Amino acid sequence: MGKLSRIAWLYIGAVIAAAAVAIALGPFSGIRWDQVAALGVLLVACESTATLLSSRNLAWSPNSTASLASVILLGPVGAALVGCCTLFGIRRGPSLAQRLFNTGMFALSAYLAGRAYLLVGGHVGTPTPSSFPGIIAPFACAVVVHVLVNFSLLRGVLWVTREPGTSLGRVGLDFKLLLTDMGYAAFGLLIAALWSVLGPFTPVLVIIPLLVARWAVAQFAEQQRSYEATVSALCQAVETKDFYTRGHSERVSRGSVMIAREIRMRAERVEAIRYAGMLHDVGKLGVPTSVLQKNGALTDDEYAAIQLHPMRGLDIVREIGFLDEALAGIMHHHERIDGRGYPMGLAGDEIPEFARVLAVADAFDAMTSNRSYRGARPVPEAVAELRKWAGTQFDPAFVDAFVTAIERDGWKGPEAAPAGADQAGVGDVLSAAGLPGEVLSGNGQSGTARAAGSALDDPTGPLRAIESL
Repeated sequence: MGKLSRIAWLYIGAVIAAAAVAIALGPFSGIRWDQVAALGVLLVACESTATLLSSRNLAWSPNSTASLASVILLGPVGAALVGCCTLFGIRRGPSLAQRLFNTGMFALSAYLAGRAYLLVGGHVGTPTPSSFPGIIAPFACAVVVHVLVNFSLLRGVLWVTREPGTSLGRVGLDFKLLLTDMGYAAFGLLIAALWSVLGPFTPVLVIIPLLVARWAVAQFAEQQRSYEATVSALCQAVETKDFYTRGHSERVSRGSVMIAREIRMRAERVEAIRYAGMLHDVGKLGVPTSVLQKNGALTDDEYAAIQLHPMRGLDIVREIGFLDEALAGIMHHHERIDGRGYPMGLAGDEIPEFARVLAVADAFDAMTSNRSYRGARPVPEAVAELRKWAGTQFDPAFVDAFVTAIERDGWKGPEAAPAGADQAGVGDVLSAAGLPGEVLSGNGQSGTARAAGSALDDPTGPLRAIESL
């Protein structure tokens, strides 16, 4: 978690205190401590083999299985005691604050799940054949409460520990993971049902399918990390070739996700547009370095090479299966609502949704970044430019969504000007708008030459160019 703010400590303390109060109030009568011990060992084993899900050190384990079994066998307080065993997991990584929070979170989730179980008619104790099918509905209710409380508390701590000026972003808590957790939690009913036959040895029998479950999730997480490595390698290659816009792709990706979340895109589409933002300029790899890093103006032939970069980008990544809808965004992010963009001159709703989102984030980051020929524009000024060209260059709905997200969450631009910022370079030509740039005047340049660096990154230039040519 790094250094925690006061609000973060208050949040963590509140979760731990709520769990402690729930346990302290009891009652402890009727709790079988041999069951607490056996289920506690199972939970510790699950917690110790948790698999890493994301770069934010989120981990998943099937320990909710032990918690949900304890809801049936021990009731709310006993389940909370079993949840406290999270503290004794031996995996590396979590700090003391994380361990304490995880312990409070799982204890509180188990306690509330136990209360829900009793509220809808569940009975505490070892199930018998006559308990079925009546026990299924109360147990299902307990599962839902446990998972929802767990996810809500976790999302809360991610929110209060986020970096200043950034949105919650991608935290790995999508709907699929929630369903996965509910599915594996159902093993808790199996443990409770087998207890009358196997007693404390039941967790030993169940640990095998739980480890298989952990392995399956680990494979999925490894696949996701492979995706990230592929995208990162391509982005690094682009930035190595065009060092004038270093960090641009990451910021466009972040901005695109802000828009996608604001318009309530499905989680899988948000993930796809994140990749699209990262790779939207991958076609630069097909543009000669001499053009990308040229000092001065572009000739018509050089500008034609620039205009081919979306199609070159599509050629480079079209065989990467996990990109899916992101491919359309990469191909068309320089199209314009008025049809004056490239490479195909699409207009309005003909432009794929991903491309319209990327265009807004792309232009905004270009305007708020330092360039060799000008300093970064203030955020309010860049927002005003987006609004000015909404309906002409940008989709107005996505401009509104982006502005709303920025006003709520802020915007974290580049920390410093990129290396070599004292030179003029045409890498910035790829940054945003999508039309020939301002005609140079009064300097002896040909009227058809495009200004290096200034051609496409500001929405204010392109239409004047159209009128001048």
